[in-house]
Amino acid sequence: MATKPMTKTQLVAALAEEMGEDKKTAGKALDAITDVITREVSNGGAVTLPGVGKIYCRERPERMVRNPATGEQIKKDADKVVKMTIAKALKDSVNG
Repeated sequence: MATKPMTKTQLVAALAEEMGEDKKTAGKALDAITDVITREVSNGGAVTLPGVGKIYCRERPERMVRNPATGEQIKKDADKVVKMTIAKALKDSVNG
């Protein structure tokens, strides 16, 4: 079941076929979507992709972590992490 993930080239080709357009147009569309998502999430917003999920940024508080090599406790500063919640429709299509 462990298959390689689809590459950008394969994704652009599949998108072009689905859209009925050439690969150059599909590549520009994919790049535009990526740019919009990146800009919105990095500014603290969220983007919902219907049928796929919601991509958002969450702040993590300052916390203590452990260095696995030495076992030493280290204080890690607060940071932000990108999260994605998968849509129910996608979960159901995978499981059903």
